Amino acid sequence: MHWIPDGTVTSPMGYSAGATACGLKASGRDDLALLQSDRPATAAGVFTRCSLPAAPVLLDQALLAADASALRGVVINAGIANACTGAAGMDDARDMQAAAADALGCAPRQVLVLSTGVIGRRLDMTKVRAGVIGAAARLRPEGGAELARAIMTTDTRPKEAAVEVALSGGTVRIGGVAKGAGMIHPDMATMLAIVTTDAVVGAADLDALLRAAAAGSFNRISVDGDTSTNDSLLLLANGAAEIGLVGESDRAAFAAGLLAVCRRLALAIVRDGEGARRLAAIEVSGAANGAEALAAARTIATSPLVKTALAGGDPNWGRILAAAARSGARLDAGGVSLSIAAGDGEGGAGGDWLTLVAGGVAAPFAEEEAAAILGGADVAIRLDLGVGAARETVWTCDLTADYVAINADYTT
Repeated sequence: MHWIPDGTVTSPMGYSAGATACGLKASGRDDLALLQSDRPATAAGVFTRCSLPAAPVLLDQALLAADASALRGVVINAGIANACTGAAGMDDARDMQAAAADALGCAPRQVLVLSTGVIGRRLDMTKVRAGVIGAAARLRPEGGAELARAIMTTDTRPKEAAVEVALSGGTVRIGGVAKGAGMIHPDMATMLAIVTTDAVVGAADLDALLRAAAAGSFNRISVDGDTSTNDSLLLLANGAAEIGLVGESDRAAFAAGLLAVCRRLALAIVRDGEGARRLAAIEVSGAANGAEALAAARTIATSPLVKTALAGGDPNWGRILAAAARSGARLDAGGVSLSIAAGDGEGGAGGDWLTLVAGGVAAPFAEEEAAAILGGADVAIRLDLGVGAARETVWTCDLTADYVAINADYTT
């Protein structure tokens, strides 16, 4: 496996994208995009578990449950979430799907719909229909970068990645795009993401592979503890490379490539968290089981006290231990240890570990050294609970005053 420089969602063979501004964003920037596969593609999806799912989520879930074997495209708008809009919102989602199908020359059941933006507002369908026509006129294999920018809301930069994976029959590609900066928390992280591949993968395998990749990436990040109404992760496989997964070695190689793309996109979301200055990997080890390790890591990752300490580069390790202690995970008060290290830029440790706590009490360390580590752009935090062998990692970011400023007047 190797990364494709400047890789996008259209890096795999047989995909095109186009974007345009139709007036849904007040900024006047591109806000509607189309992704097209030049042949029928198998698809899978993972969606929000919020009990108020947006109309596009409901539409896509029903479509994939009925037939996930012949998808031709995805239409995405930013600016309006089409959530909490009732029956009228569902009609709008279907109209958006139909307009895209007409532009792509396929049936509505072959088009998936994604929306992101303000909750509770209706789409202006006149603008949407015009946007679909405009985006379709701009479809091209090099259009992935334009799609990535069009779907941004409070994002400060696009999020893209692509890899080549060597299989027994040859090389395939996996490419992806994501948006998200706020309302980020499992299940899933609040975001839209589309991943494509030119490999031949059946619907059942594709679904299983996507769920495993989501579990190790998008469901391991948190910016603010809030899950959205619109979370959607789609995976399309159009088979343009005419290379399938033969045996367990191919499946494992493809799964590793898919996880790598999803994790890079997920970390890009955390790094671009609203107002964020640094990314932190929270690794909890020594837990009784995986569920307790994950509970402790997520509690630490969402603690406002921990996140504000990260914002200040403050080695106030008591906040981390206190968060773990209220998570429900079992720990040995006399065996807990805590260390920090500079991050490696890929969600792991990139420097020597500095021990802050050993045997449940403060270890001797230089506060200046600890503050320097915690003040970097990437930080790794390792907490050992001292009761077992289970280990889990969650990625989060700091919580700054800028986050409050961004969200205090989001709709005004």
